[in-house]
Amino acid sequence: MRAVRFHAARDIRVEDVAPPVETLAPDEVLIEPFCAGICGTDLHEYIAGPIVTPTTPHVFTGATNPQILGHEFSARVVKVGDAVGHVKPGDRISVQPLLSPRDDYYGKRGLYHLSPRMGCVGLSWAWGGMAERAVIKDYNAQPIPDALSDEQGAMIEPAAVALYGVDRGGVRAGSTVLVSGAGPIGALTVLAARAAGAALIIVAEPNPNRRRILAEIAPYAVVIDPKADDLMAVVGDLTEEGVGVDVTLECVGLEASLNACATAVRRQGKVVQVGLHIKRASIDAMQWALKDITVEATWCYPVQVWPRIARLIAAGAFPVEKVITARIDAADVVAKGFEALLDPAGNHLKIVVRT
Repeated sequence: MRAVRFHAARDIRVEDVAPPVETLAPDEVLIEPFCAGICGTDLHEYIAGPIVTPTTPHVFTGATNPQILGHEFSARVVKVGDAVGHVKPGDRISVQPLLSPRDDYYGKRGLYHLSPRMGCVGLSWAWGGMAERAVIKDYNAQPIPDALSDEQGAMIEPAAVALYGVDRGGVRAGSTVLVSGAGPIGALTVLAARAAGAALIIVAEPNPNRRRILAEIAPYAVVIDPKADDLMAVVGDLTEEGVGVDVTLECVGLEASLNACATAVRRQGKVVQVGLHIKRASIDAMQWALKDITVEATWCYPVQVWPRIARLIAAGAFPVEKVITARIDAADVVAKGFEALLDPAGNHLKIVVRT
């Protein structure tokens, strides 16, 4: 079968590999992926990997390179193990890709995403969504309603990252919000904040193409260029008595963005770290103290959120598909996928790959 595999930095290949055997363990599910999104994590692996993809057998999954990529994907069930009862052959699913023990400290508390032994389909598991077939665990298979398209099903995973940030910020009806960064996760965070009832959403994004795309998919947002516009003046003009926004969501992973969020939030507001920092950030801790703010950090998402996101999408309240800017064949995954997303012009947000 055809599969997209990571070998090393700048070395992703479309290869013919042996398909998974159909002799399944009792808790396994054999699937045929429909489509998979290219994630920022995939990009980091492409630029500087291996980072997450294992070079020695993974501590929990046993996976090694070359890794089949794809952890944002939807699929059709082909076959199920004897102990699987919640899905059957022919069902359409969205893959919740996190794999972790169910019996360690975090697993016993339902905090599966926090296990230090966590693995991920498409990053540290034998199979991934950028292939014609894959095997997953029963708990990775999340049924989706007929009202959802295959692409919407694939978008539940990145939407879960965004919604978790919005949840941690306590965004609710009437909230005022700043989203720093309008990349794929930033754009989904804007949509999630709107779904949660935010009354004012300000978006700071220096890339003109991303500002244009965001303005098209979220016309209700106030979109500014933080390099040309005075972000704090905008925040002051748009919030009651100029106090600042209730919640800021940092979706870039840069020091300057984090500090801007701390400045823009009101006293006793919340700053949520959604974007991942790859460098240490210097912060003004005294400012945090004087403003009595809460700083929330997020890692992945609670896996139980899948049905909730599916309901929001089906109701039209969370139009995740709007973030997709291109659809490509797996044969073009490097040139039209990874390289296109790394283009400094930034003409794309989310690119979906069909195998």
